[in-house]
Amino acid sequence: MAPTPGLLYVTMQPRPSLPDAQFHDWYNNEHGPTRLRLPFIPNGFRYRATDLDGPGKGLPEWVALYDITDTAELTRDTYTRLRTPAVKSQREKDVMAQIAVDRRTFDFVESREAESFRPLEDLDADEEGRVLVAVSFSIYPGKREQLDKWYGEEHIAMLSKVPGWLRTRRYVTSSIDEKEEVEFLALHEYAPENGLGGEEFKAATSTKWTDEVMANVVREKRRRVYKSYYIFGPAPRDLSPFLSPDASPFSSPDGLTKTFTASGDAGPAIESYVTTKDGVMLPYRLEGSSEPDAPLILLSNSILVVWGIWDGFVASFLSTAEGKKYRILRYSTRGRSKDAGDQPVTLDVLASDVVTLLDAFRVRKAAALIGVSLGGATVLNTALKYPGRVGSFVACDTNAVAPESNRKAWGERIAMAEKEAAQEADERVVGEQLAEATVRRWFVEESYDKGSMEKKIERVKMMVETNSLEGFKKSVEALYAYDMREEMKESKVKGAFVAGGGDGVLPKTMKQMATEYGKGAEYVVIEGAGHLPMVEKPREVVEAVLRFLAA
Repeated sequence: MAPTPGLLYVTMQPRPSLPDAQFHDWYNNEHGPTRLRLPFIPNGFRYRATDLDGPGKGLPEWVALYDITDTAELTRDTYTRLRTPAVKSQREKDVMAQIAVDRRTFDFVESREAESFRPLEDLDADEEGRVLVAVSFSIYPGKREQLDKWYGEEHIAMLSKVPGWLRTRRYVTSSIDEKEEVEFLALHEYAPENGLGGEEFKAATSTKWTDEVMANVVREKRRRVYKSYYIFGPAPRDLSPFLSPDASPFSSPDGLTKTFTASGDAGPAIESYVTTKDGVMLPYRLEGSSEPDAPLILLSNSILVVWGIWDGFVASFLSTAEGKKYRILRYSTRGRSKDAGDQPVTLDVLASDVVTLLDAFRVRKAAALIGVSLGGATVLNTALKYPGRVGSFVACDTNAVAPESNRKAWGERIAMAEKEAAQEADERVVGEQLAEATVRRWFVEESYDKGSMEKKIERVKMMVETNSLEGFKKSVEALYAYDMREEMKESKVKGAFVAGGGDGVLPKTMKQMATEYGKGAEYVVIEGAGHLPMVEKPREVVEAVLRFLAA
């Protein structure tokens, strides 16, 4: 049976007992993203009523719209289980007990749009103030054909002449809905500046045919006016509720999503995950500015570690006045866990993961991508492959071409881990021997053996030691063979190359990369640091990055 596209239309009215911060945090960071992670719900939008001082007085203030690729999916376990007590978080139960909810499902009838129309989810933040007029009808029996004819031959055509009209979509109560009364819904979208109430609108709504339809076809009419408020994505990303003292930390029942309110010097943060098209889960942490359209900086790790290697850098960066203007997104690269996907891991795949993250956060262009080692190669390759998505990049301690010795060297490291056969829970991990050898290479000698960095290095060592062995074996393939030198020559993306002064031959290599890069790039050496300068010298790296961003 062919899929039936449709719409999930949900109005909500929170009770006065529910603080706004808790309502929006739950909706934007839990409820909505959980739905958007389902493959048959490609988008979701929240609107706020603007007619509450008029015809909408006493009616729900909020409406959420979700496009559905096949309404039959809403009857299956994948979706219905989300609404069961066993799956709902305690917060969801507590919040929804304080909300009046009306949930309706519609099947798609038709859509017409202006030439200038762009989907709301494709717009920049400053273009999102779209107006939505929702008009629903219940009609007399046998009058469907007359309603459709009026819409098709006159009404939509006349509405299209109203300044700012963008699109009209029509729906009818879904075949999966058990409600006896059939409802017809029309959603009219307008630009923020529009002609609603003007001469063209009056002409469209006062024709003889319109009067006949209202008198003889329509039994009851309901009209609401809304303004767009929030666009859902599969990634919880709204930090703004945490500015309120009413906000509370949250952990999802599966432990995969956590939110943190501001505490001491630390600001609010969200930890969750994004799933790639090939089913790989990428855990992330978002923090920094709570402004929803604040510029975003993405940090990409070296192999064998988690985002914690950036802790010192992030703390130092966000302690500056300039740094506070940014949101910072860290993530764990595929290969941290054994689920690294079925396809070979290449730099192109890792670059596509970066774009997947940006898409999930609705970021059309990142202010900067910053990466180290494998992450450095990843952000450089992303800038080369997707220049329109990258404002600038900082590649640290990496190569433009894979050294010929890489395959052999990494093969020996895999063999070392295989021989140790370390186990954690039910999974083979890299183990202590390779972890010790790895961090010895990564940090300068002065940082080791009871040096000032001892505790930080031990933490990095534990990250390496507990990395999935199977994930490591797959992700390391990205380092076996790549060559970005020719593409670099033509690149116009603003770039910088940063190297730890004690990282072997890499300072010399990266100086050459900066010279040969496109229109030229900045080159910075961080003295007293090795392969992970943001761990050993976070303040110095922050200073270099801020100078670069300001240039």
